[in-house]
Amino acid sequence: MANPNDQKILELKKQIELKKEKLSKSQKFTPITNCSIEIDGVRHNIQVLQKEQILTLLIKINTYVLSSKDLGLLDSFNINGYHVLDWIADLKLKYEILNRKEEEQKLKAMETKLDKLLSDDKKVELELDEIAALLN
Repeated sequence: MANPNDQKILELKKQIELKKEKLSKSQKFTPITNCSIEIDGVRHNIQVLQKEQILTLLIKINTYVLSSKDLGLLDSFNINGYHVLDWIADLKLKYEILNRKEEEQKLKAMETKLDKLLSDDKKVELELDEIAALLN
């Protein structure tokens, strides 16, 4: 007799799969800058920064943007040879990618938990269906 929870588990796995597909369609990190920015005498490599470091850097650079706007200098404001808005764009994109990776890890963990919850009969049924599909 089939476990009544199997259907619910399979529905949840489908929802996870849909979310994973949406995440995989997200943008790849193609930087505008060289990813090496020096702020206050400290060099930062965007490629290796953690989320909190990226946020801190974004906030600091945004204060420069606001000040340069107030002074009417935004059009000519560069940091390390790149326009300040290019740095912000790269940092935002890197932050989004790190968020996406975190979400993918959470979805994988949920999927693993759901796999463990499936009844043995349902696991066998799914394996047989997969083999049958490969033979066709």
